[in-house]
Amino acid sequence: MQTLLLDSEDVDENAMMADVIGAVEDAFAAYERGDAQMPAKSYIDLPQYNGDFRSMPAYLDAGDWDAAGLKWVNVHPDNPGDHDLPTVMGTMIYSDPETAFPLAVMDGTELTMKRTGAAAAVATDYLAVEDATSLGIVGAGVQSYTQLDAIAQIRPIEEVVVSDLDDERVRRFIDTYGDEFDVREGSISEAGHCDVLSTVTPVETPIVGPDDVGEHTHINAMGADAEGKHELADDLLRGARIVIDDHKQCTHSGEINVPYNEGVLTDDDIYGEIGQIVVGEKTGRDADTGVTVFDSTGLAIQDVAAAHVVYEQAANNENGSPFDLVGVQK
Repeated sequence: MQTLLLDSEDVDENAMMADVIGAVEDAFAAYERGDAQMPAKSYIDLPQYNGDFRSMPAYLDAGDWDAAGLKWVNVHPDNPGDHDLPTVMGTMIYSDPETAFPLAVMDGTELTMKRTGAAAAVATDYLAVEDATSLGIVGAGVQSYTQLDAIAQIRPIEEVVVSDLDDERVRRFIDTYGDEFDVREGSISEAGHCDVLSTVTPVETPIVGPDDVGEHTHINAMGADAEGKHELADDLLRGARIVIDDHKQCTHSGEINVPYNEGVLTDDDIYGEIGQIVVGEKTGRDADTGVTVFDSTGLAIQDVAAAHVVYEQAANNENGSPFDLVGVQK
């Protein structure tokens, strides 16, 4: 019995987006049913290096399968300039829950991008209008690509409007998808008046207001992942149906963290968690629903669900590099 080592290319190749979306949806449901364990994310702060480590463990039982794992991830903003390394790097350890055998060690950075796109797709499936054909994206960084890849799996997206202050990133995005979609550069308001809008920026001053979106736009607020980050104006949030992934994480470091902790938003302004909608405890979009917002902070159960897909696919296809990590191979 050997452990699979899967690098970023292996993860990309084996993270079949449709399967990852399904697994992440299963994870949201398991969490809502109480069939998952997800201890709070823990931090090791390293101010002397202007960085930190974060550990994200989880176990979930989806019924047909169960899985466990731990993502070890950092945020070191000085890395690109000082060390020619990415700001964020992640490593996923994926284990057999029955024996604890480490089935795989895989790149967690690519995995995070895949599961984040998948989470937006699940929310879009439940909260966007059924006939959504246009997608706006604010922020043309690496996460914008998996937003489009994933959302196009569950809605027949034809038109894409991308907005970013960096013209080179916009051109690169358009070059990547120009043959597949009607994709163009536009303002934040033009992107926001699409059927679906994904915001993937690290801003701390809101850049999307109530006049920047359509009457029935669904918004995936993906950028806020730390205290103080805030992409959507308070007036927009107050007038929207807000769905979150996890109350503790969202009120601490999600899109709603600033207005919630300032008392602008309260629990009464939060419609529910995405898991409640997935299991049918709450409805998603109905005839009277206007703007909807999914506040996504990213959960460890999503990482485990995505790792399950990657491992099963890689093992079936004999991808990756097997090695005897724990010394049981004779």
